Amino acid sequence: MRLRRPPTPRHPSPTRTSITVRTTRRASLTAVGAVVASLMTLTPTTAVAASGAAAPDPLRRYTQQKLDWRPCDAKTAPAAFQCATLKVPLDYGDPGGEQLTIAVDRLRAGSAEDRRGVLLFNPGGPGAPGLDLPVALEAFLPREVKRRYDLVGFDPRGIGQSSPLSCGLSSDELNFDRPYHAETFAKDVRWARTVAAKCEAAAGRKLRHITTRDTARDMDVLRAALGERKISYYGGSYGTYLGAVYLQMFPRRADRFVLDSAVDPVRYGRGTFQEMAQGTEPAFVRWSRWTARRHTTYRLGTTPAEVRATFWDIVARADRAPVVTDGGTLTGDDIRSARDVFFQERKAADWVAGLKKAAEAAEPAAPAPDPELPPENTIAGLWAVMCGDTAAAWPRDPEQYRRDAVRDKARYPLYGDFASTVKPCAFWKPGSEAATKVDNDAEALILQNEWDPQTPLSAARSMHRALHGSRMVTVAGGEGHGVYGARSCADEVADDYLITGRLPAEDRTCPIVRP
Repeated sequence: MRLRRPPTPRHPSPTRTSITVRTTRRASLTAVGAVVASLMTLTPTTAVAASGAAAPDPLRRYTQQKLDWRPCDAKTAPAAFQCATLKVPLDYGDPGGEQLTIAVDRLRAGSAEDRRGVLLFNPGGPGAPGLDLPVALEAFLPREVKRRYDLVGFDPRGIGQSSPLSCGLSSDELNFDRPYHAETFAKDVRWARTVAAKCEAAAGRKLRHITTRDTARDMDVLRAALGERKISYYGGSYGTYLGAVYLQMFPRRADRFVLDSAVDPVRYGRGTFQEMAQGTEPAFVRWSRWTARRHTTYRLGTTPAEVRATFWDIVARADRAPVVTDGGTLTGDDIRSARDVFFQERKAADWVAGLKKAAEAAEPAAPAPDPELPPENTIAGLWAVMCGDTAAAWPRDPEQYRRDAVRDKARYPLYGDFASTVKPCAFWKPGSEAATKVDNDAEALILQNEWDPQTPLSAARSMHRALHGSRMVTVAGGEGHGVYGARSCADEVADDYLITGRLPAEDRTCPIVRP
C-alpha cells in the first residue's frame, strides 16, 4: 500500500508514495501451464525442441524492441530527462495478441565509466503512477548513486499513462473507507458489488491481466529492451511486494534491490488492510503515554487513560454533531479513519487538541470543503491489481464481513471495522493466475520505521523472513511511512548498498537521526 500525510477528513487515497513514500490519505494491493511458465524467464531463444532445434522466442518482438527516447514534457520533468514508450503483451500467454503501452522515463547515469546499469523505481499503490518518482528522487539521491545508474521510472500497466484503466466509478464509489454500521452494511455490500461489476463491464478481459505478476513481466521486458543483463530497483510500500515478486520470478535478473516500508507478502490482500488496524492500537497507546506527560501543553489528560478517554469523548461528540475544523467537517467515523496520525506523536497531540477545542466551540466556523478525491484511475488500479492478485482468498459471503467487522471493531476500535468490512474484492473475478508465494534466497535490503502506519513493523519482518538472503534496517523510533531520504540512520546503509553492493553483515537497528 501507499502512504499519507496526517489527517484529512474522509475520502482517502490508496497507498502511494512520494520521495519518502508519503502522500495524502489512505492507504491509500492459479498455477499457469507449461507454455506460460516458459515465457516468464524472458530468455533469448534458448528453448530446445525435441528435435534439438532452437524454438523461436515468442517474446523477441518485445525484448528486442528499440525505445525511441525523446525529451519529456518540460512541464513535468527537467530537460535532462528522456521519455519513451514500451510495448508489452496484454496476455503473456498470448504474446501475439493485444498489446499495452507502458510509459517510461529516465535520467542517464552521470558517468559512462562508472555506470553500473539501471535503477528502476516504483512508488507503491497499487494504482500509483511512477513516472514522476525519478524526478522527485533525483534531488536528494547521492551523487555517487546518480553517477552509477540510469534512473528509470514507469507507470505500471493500466495506470497513469500506461494504457490506463477506467471503471467509470462515481465520486461516491471512489471512497472505500467505509466504517461498519448495521444500518448501512447492506448499502456497503451494494457498493462493493457495483464497483466489481463496473470494472468487469468496462475492462473485461483486460482486467484479468492488470496484476502484479504481469507488471513484473513488464519490468523484465523493459530490462531486456534497455539492453541490461540485470536491473537494480527501489520500491516503496506496495512497490516492495512488486519487487519481491520480481525477485521470485526472475532471481537471476536482479541486482541491488531496496525495499522501503515492506508489505507482508503472506497477508497481502485483505490482510494488508487488517494489519493497518492491528498496528494502530499500540501506536495509539504510545501516543496517549507521550501526551499525558505533556498535559500542561495539550490539556488532554494527566494519565494515558485520561488522554484516551478524552479522544473517545471527542469521537462520541462528533457522532452526535460533526465537528467543524479548518480541515473540514468531521464525524466520529472520519476521526477514527485518520488513525495513521497516531504514529506521529506530536502531530497527533496537536490535532486532537484542535479537535477538542473545535468540539467545545459554541459557534463553529463555516465548514471547509472536502479534500480532492483521488483520480478514478488510481482507485480502479488499486482494485484491479489487489483483487486480481488475491480474489480467490477473499470470502464470498457478505455475512462473513459483517461478523469480522463487528469482531475487529471490538479488538481494534480505531480502524478494525474499516479494515475488515466488505470490499470489491469479495465479488471480483480472479486474475489470470494465483498470487506469487515469496520464498527464496534473493538478496535485498529492507528499510523499516518502527512506527509505520501503513505497513507495520510486523509486515516488514514477514517480508524479511520470506527473502532469506535479505538484510533489514529498522529505524528505532522512526515515524511515518517511508524511510529512504528522510534523513534517518538507514540512508547511509542504503547509499552504501547501491554504490558498492555490500549488504550489512547482519540486521541492524539504529536510532533515528533528527534534523
